[in-house]
Amino acid sequence: MQSRKIRDKIANALKGHDADYVEIRLEESEVTGIVYRGGRLEEVGRTSSLGGNVRALVKGGWGFVSFNHVEELRHHAELAVKQARLVGKEDTKFSRTEPVAEIVAAETRKDPTAVPLASKKQLLDEYNAIILSTPKIQTSNISYHDSQKKVALATSEGTYIEQSRVDLNLRLSAIASGDDTVQQASISMGSRGDFAAIETLHDQVKEIARRAVRLLAAPQARGGEYTVVLNPILAGVFAHEAFGHLSEADHVYENRRLQDLMVLGRRFGRKHLNIVDGAAVPGLRGSYKYDDEGTPGTMTYLIREGVLESRLHSRETAAKMREKPTGNARALNYRFSPIVRMTNTFIEPGATSFEDMLSDIKEGIYAKDWYGGTTSLEMFTFSAGEAYMIRNGKVAELLRPVVLTGNVFTTLRNIDAIGNDLEMNQGGGCGKGGQAPLPVSNGSPHIRIRRCLVGGG
Repeated sequence: MQSRKIRDKIANALKGHDADYVEIRLEESEVTGIVYRGGRLEEVGRTSSLGGNVRALVKGGWGFVSFNHVEELRHHAELAVKQARLVGKEDTKFSRTEPVAEIVAAETRKDPTAVPLASKKQLLDEYNAIILSTPKIQTSNISYHDSQKKVALATSEGTYIEQSRVDLNLRLSAIASGDDTVQQASISMGSRGDFAAIETLHDQVKEIARRAVRLLAAPQARGGEYTVVLNPILAGVFAHEAFGHLSEADHVYENRRLQDLMVLGRRFGRKHLNIVDGAAVPGLRGSYKYDDEGTPGTMTYLIREGVLESRLHSRETAAKMREKPTGNARALNYRFSPIVRMTNTFIEPGATSFEDMLSDIKEGIYAKDWYGGTTSLEMFTFSAGEAYMIRNGKVAELLRPVVLTGNVFTTLRNIDAIGNDLEMNQGGGCGKGGQAPLPVSNGSPHIRIRRCLVGGG
């Protein structure tokens, strides 16, 4: 996309519509993917796309048109306005923001899009060989993707923003088998434009292969209530999955049960508990200067000193709930409308060391990393990727993966220690409304939870 030419084309397409609001987004992207299943290379290559969309708002009704032919912008805009007019029956509620004109360049260190495809494949071949050469390893799963994207956003309010970004994500899994048992161990890494983040994982890859094998002989935890310590990855996933999604204002606005639960000012935890979501944290996969509606990225305290302080908003949800926009309207790509999404969600560090956190636990569970899980309003079930017994204040034997189950609000109240060792996990992505995987990060220090229900994986 050539900035001046595209800007003039969009400006002409925005003129003269009988609508409360119109926006045009054009997007150019390139994606590289490499996927292995065991020794088989299943995918390798690059794809590129060019497309866009128009959103129009008339009397509270939205029209949306996505397209690949950018030559007919005026026609696409007229169609979106026509759709919105058919739907709209109410007063429009849409928060105003100051018009912005800015070009935001991509932040990169060792730009993955500049690394030859052959070099990427060679690195993954090395990792795959490490996994598959480990005795009792049955197979492996490796998935690597990087992308570069340039988006131009223009609105009928006078905003014009171009933003470029580079993203990278890698997941490696080792699967071991023996005596009618299958176990796996994984790592997931990502970065915002730095290939160096995944270049020196050889020792970690060896460790996941060996751990998958050790899990074959590991005992299963006895089910029941334990004092549980979560490592930063699993605690960050808890903050994101169990609480962050409850803080997305479109969920709250549409669900009476959530409105009753998520009342601003309600106490959810002790004074040491602070949960934040923020695109304004620099350098992370969920970071950006402007969201996909042109609202500046911010830092939003969801919980401050144990009390629910805010929630995440688009311009529409902010207006409907009479709160401030937080810059959390995001779209996976031009085929989708922006919806309320998290960015970088984390629990702020406290003052407790990991050793002190363990010291008074006679028998407990140390749960690390994440396989998967489900949430249903305030109820959650998470599978930890790695677990150990805690005995007399020390990390003891390796366990088979465990499942943590509970009520998020009860669990937040039961967090009685927060570590001083914040770490951010940049692997994976977030899914919502059919839009996945959206780049995000989440993190936490180690946290200790009293009376957490644990079952065998």
